[in-house]
Amino acid sequence: MQRVYVYKKFERFWHWSQALLIFFLALTGFEVNDSIHLFGFEKAVLYHRVASWLLLGLIVFSVFWHVTTGEWRQYIPTFSKLSAQIKYYTYGMFKGEPHPTHKTARKKLNPLQAVTYLGFKLVMAPLIIVTGLLYMFHRSIDANNMVIVSDIPLELVAYLHTLGAYLILLFAIIHIYMTTTGITPLSNLKAMLTGYEDLEETSDDNSNDTTNNTII
Repeated sequence: MQRVYVYKKFERFWHWSQALLIFFLALTGFEVNDSIHLFGFEKAVLYHRVASWLLLGLIVFSVFWHVTTGEWRQYIPTFSKLSAQIKYYTYGMFKGEPHPTHKTARKKLNPLQAVTYLGFKLVMAPLIIVTGLLYMFHRSIDANNMVIVSDIPLELVAYLHTLGAYLILLFAIIHIYMTTTGITPLSNLKAMLTGYEDLEETSDDNSNDTTNNTII
C-alpha cells in the first residue's frame, strides 16, 4: 500500500459544498411541496431559490475546473470490466473476492462509478437545472415583453423537477452507502476530507507525477 494524494483542494470543496446544497435543496423542496414544515412556506421558497443559484454557480466553477485541469477524463466510461464491477458490488465483496479494478490518482473511478457519475452530470443534473429554471421563470411575457416560456404546462415542469430531485436523492443515498465499501468503512470518507488515500501499489500507478500530486 502507498499513501497517494488523490483529491485536490477544490475537488473536496466542490464535493462537500455540492452535497450540502443538494440536501438543503431537498429539505426546502419538501417544504415547498407541503411534505414537511420547518421554515415556513415563504422562507422555504426563498431559501430554495438562493440555494439553487449557489448550486448553479458551483456547477459553473466545477465545469471550468474539470476542463482546465483535465479531470473531466475521469468520467470517460470504459466497459471492459463493467460487468465484473457490478458482480463485485452485488455479491463479490460480501464473499471476500478481490476488487476487479485498482484505484489510482489518474484513474479515481472504476467503470461502474464512471458510468454512474456521467449519468448524473449528463442526465440528472441538467434535468433538475433546466426544469428548475423553467419553473422559476414560468410566464409567457415578462416586464420587457420578451417571451420566455409559452406552451410548457407548469404541472409538467413541476413533475419533471420533482422526478429529477428524487433521482438525485437516490443517487446520493447510494453514493453514501458505496463510500463504506472501501478498505475500511470510513477510508473513502477520510480520503475526501484529507485528500490522501492508501492505495494498492500497481505497475501503472504514477504517484510521483507532479500533476497528480500538485495541490490545487
